Amino acid sequence: MPKKPAKPLSLGERIRDMREKQNMDVTQLAHRVGFDPEYLEDVESGKVSPPVGLLIQISRALSIDSATLLAEEKKEERLQSYRKRTKAYSYKNLTPNAEDKHLWAYLITLDPKKEHEMVSYQHEGEEFVYVLDGRIELQVADETHVLKTGASLHFNSGLKHFLKNLSNKHSKLIVVVYTP
Repeated sequence: MPKKPAKPLSLGERIRDMREKQNMDVTQLAHRVGFDPEYLEDVESGKVSPPVGLLIQISRALSIDSATLLAEEKKEERLQSYRKRTKAYSYKNLTPNAEDKHLWAYLITLDPKKEHEMVSYQHEGEEFVYVLDGRIELQVADETHVLKTGASLHFNSGLKHFLKNLSNKHSKLIVVVYTP
């Protein structure tokens, strides 16, 4: 009887697998990326969807291309090129094979009237957000910015930031992240 093909690993399972292949425990990875070990365990178990900035930090800590982490679970989804769905948004890596680079670009699509599930997040570096379509609220530290189609914002991503779609339709953004 033919063997059933193995179920593809989820994003969290891929992170755990790559971390373990490097003989790194979750505490060591947490130290390298600046997040609590418990939060990383929730990411690895699939309880939470990590922000793009954390995926970049994890990929750098593991010396892998961030696109590797975003590889699709199903063959037909692979045609959509490194797109990972979360509860409030989807993102597509626009800079594959950039594991040793400092700059990553993503196409972000936010669901209508939704916000990222984390209260806020931060990561070392800088971020540039350009609104292709829609209307979003981007809070950086204590400042709130409302950006419409064609608007952009550049900020220190070391400050806590929070993203929310104010539109009744999907909002599309180009997000460029620089990490030193």
